[in-house]
Amino acid sequence: MDRIDFFRDLALIIVSAKLFGLVAAKLKAPQVVGEIIAGLIMGPCIFGFVKQSDYISLLAEIGVIMIMFSAGLETNLKELVRTGPKALMIAVIGVFVPLGGGTLLYSCFYGFEAVGSDGFYRALFIGTILTATSVGITVQTLKELGHIKEHVGTLITSAAIIDDVIGIIVLTFVIGFKNPESKPSTVVIHTVLFFVCSICVGMLMYYIFKYIDKHHPHQRRVPILGLALCMFFAFAAEEFFGIADITGAYVAGLILCNLNDSDYIARKIDINSYMIFGPVFFASIGLKTEFKGFTSSLLLFSLCFVAVGLVTKVIGCGLTAKVMGYNWNESLKVGVGMMTRGEVALIVAQKGLSEGMLDAKYFASVILLIIVSSISTPIILKLLYRKSHGNKRTDDDDGQPQTRQPEPEQTKAPTQ
Repeated sequence: MDRIDFFRDLALIIVSAKLFGLVAAKLKAPQVVGEIIAGLIMGPCIFGFVKQSDYISLLAEIGVIMIMFSAGLETNLKELVRTGPKALMIAVIGVFVPLGGGTLLYSCFYGFEAVGSDGFYRALFIGTILTATSVGITVQTLKELGHIKEHVGTLITSAAIIDDVIGIIVLTFVIGFKNPESKPSTVVIHTVLFFVCSICVGMLMYYIFKYIDKHHPHQRRVPILGLALCMFFAFAAEEFFGIADITGAYVAGLILCNLNDSDYIARKIDINSYMIFGPVFFASIGLKTEFKGFTSSLLLFSLCFVAVGLVTKVIGCGLTAKVMGYNWNESLKVGVGMMTRGEVALIVAQKGLSEGMLDAKYFASVILLIIVSSISTPIILKLLYRKSHGNKRTDDDDGQPQTRQPEPEQTKAPTQ
């Protein structure tokens, strides 16, 4: 793509994402739904005005990194520690139920084959695609609804982060069984090392930022240095430890979440995210969608693939939350919040293509799952929160949650 064409495409994405985001808000749906639909309409799926490119992919990657950094900044660290064991259990069950469901689905369509055969590994890889949750869309939805700092919001966020890490480990194990050159044990060691190093470096960075924040409160150098820390952790996580960059960005946010100016940093980051990087990320999901050469049998498989992907997450995560003592409404929020698929599912699918474990024709099924889950999750979450809390919040024109003020009480005139 020519550099000048990129500027045109970027302008179309920003305008259409904002327009459809406002329409979604008017229809009482989260704005991310409108931004994803904008990508569908502007992309190859419908009009083809904008095509996916390396430039757009890079901006989208920055977008999801900034969303996760902002989520880390807005996380209640004490609540995260308190929900940690529960989040771990929800994530573990939420990985292995979809893994089994996807493997069973492929086997039902194309036959059960012996363990160790190529057919078995193909079935297992279909299940692997279903394991990882896309935390970016759920986090943005919770932020729009104003529930990111609440207990259930923190539980969903931390479970989704753990979910992604486990999903990458499962991917490496599956490839390792197929490819003897891959060493699954190395991934486990790298994952442990990443979190150990994050704790050590994080404590040092926290005290450095605390000193800077104390002597230069509410100055722009603090969020600028915070953004640099976010990008470094995103780089280090993937480059040195093989962990997803979004996990590194979230950890960077956690390091700074207890600063006095953490809200100030989050507001500055949100300005950039809201204006350009966030819309590009959500619109890029729609841009990647292109349904060509769909046969009736592949369409049926794709529809079942989507259904299994959504239901297994709700069952695996939701029922686990229920067993742990949450009520049905809270358990459904957890299950629904964990059912989105996005960038990690695409990474897994692309890895499967390169390793010869996934046929190219199934990539459309993955895209369909991403689109359906990305659109349905924010809508269902909003309905669940409306049911439990009533209409206590609304979105203004800029998509920021506003608290409704109570109506002044009418005083009765004294009776004569």
